[in-house]
Formats: sequence, C-alpha cells, structure tokens
Amino acid sequence: MATEETNTTVVTDKAPAARRATTPAPVSSRVDRTSAPFESGAANESAGRTTVAEGVVAKIAGIAAREVPGVYALGGGGARALGAIRDAVNATDLTQGVKVEVGETQAAADITIVVDYPAPIQDVAGNVRTAVTNAISLMVGLEVVEVNIEVNDVHLPSDDADDDEESRVS
Repeated sequence: MATEETNTTVVTDKAPAARRATTPAPVSSRVDRTSAPFESGAANESAGRTTVAEGVVAKIAGIAAREVPGVYALGGGGARALGAIRDAVNATDLTQGVKVEVGETQAAADITIVVDYPAPIQDVAGNVRTAVTNAISLMVGLEVVEVNIEVNDVHLPSDDADDDEESRVS
C-alpha cells in the first residue's frame, strides 16, 4: 500500500510572496485511496489493520495470468530474457510483466502477455482479465477497478523448434 504525503505551509499575510508555499495538486490515481479500514467481510472482534503490499497483489495477479490457457509468457522481450536467466538459476519472478496499483479498498493491474499461436487473442485477454480480477478479489478482498492487458507478442510453435536446433548445434 502506497501512501501519499503532502507538505503544507501556513501562510500569513505578513510572509513575503517569495516565501509563500502552495500545496501541490494530488497525483491522480486509478484506485480509491481513502482512509477507510480494510475489512475482510467477516466480523473482526480484535482491533487492528491489515495492509497488503503491492508486491503481494502483483504476485497473485501474475500467478493467475500464467494459469490461463493460451498465455505463453508474461512481460516484454527484455523482461522475458532476464526471466529466462532467473529460471535457469531457479529464481522465477512471478511479478514479471505485472504492474499493480493498490489503494485502501481497490486495486488496478496492467498485465503484459505473450499469446500462443493460434489462440484467439481477445479470448485469451478476456480470460486473463477475469482470472486476475477473481484472484485479487478472492485472495485479497480488494475491488478490482480495471485490468489492462497488453499483448506484445505471439509465440509460434516453430520458435521452440528453432531453439532446439540451436542448442543441438552448439
């Protein structure tokens, strides 16, 4: 959960104009950042507050997106190359290709995917959107206000065959 902090200065009529400070305009956000406490729906008898980090929500979204049939990978070309290195050393980044914004009661996600050919791109994107929304809502209890899907590549089965031939030649 990110918090916004603004600095304000009390201005009196006696302060010179050069020293008068103005409050910066708040940064626009896709999610509700009100200070309402997060509640899981069940009646809580003990006092306290639960805070869920953006990294947790991003990991949940990444796992949900990867489970959708037709999704070959998440992230752009550079991220996938770095991800291949991480996979080789058994340190997979489940948040690769996922950006989230988490407020007090809402969340928004941006997911970059590579779709397997010949899967219908719109169907895969819709299924990813549904899976991510359901996972965040069920596991974290936040209202998902939007899930933007960017399809930046299509994986062809022949790409795997080319990789196999290169590894045999080496």
